[in-house]
Amino acid sequence: MARPRAFDEDQVLEAVMETFWRKGYEGTSAQDLVEATGLGRGSLYAAYASKDGLFAQALLRYRRRTQARVDRLARPGPVLDRLRELLVDVLDADLAAPQQRGCLATNSAIERAGADPAVAEMVRYNFTLLHQGIEATLRRGQATGELRAGFDPAVQALLMLTTVQGLRVLVRTARPGDRERFLAVIEQVLAPLR
Repeated sequence: MARPRAFDEDQVLEAVMETFWRKGYEGTSAQDLVEATGLGRGSLYAAYASKDGLFAQALLRYRRRTQARVDRLARPGPVLDRLRELLVDVLDADLAAPQQRGCLATNSAIERAGADPAVAEMVRYNFTLLHQGIEATLRRGQATGELRAGFDPAVQALLMLTTVQGLRVLVRTARPGDRERFLAVIEQVLAPLR
């Protein structure tokens, strides 16, 4: 019978995710993970097998954040407000984050997806989750008459996803005052939906 883990897995995985998010996969050493979690190397690798295993857990944890954002899209209220809230929430969270680290999924796609099919699949799933949530919201808006009918929700959702991910990359080098420019981009993406 396996021994129960003698650590708070939720806290450990949060620390692991934050470390990979801040430093990237290649920039994160085993020692970085040991220091972030407070666990010994043996305990970490006994629980998660490898750096790749820890990275996969970090991406799964990050997916929960994406799912929470998608879930908020389904809340009652005007569809345009829900979409704007999503875009502004992502922007503001990224601008407020330490070191303006951007999006873990986007960063991972850039750094690892070409070299690691498992990472590519996990990142793709994260993007698909967000795309489907946006598309469902757009369809709901068309069905209720809140949004005009003359656009393809799947294509518009992809445009919005591309905008979100592009803004998340731009945030990494943002300067004071850029938030207003980024908000103007968000309004430009939403304007044709009315």
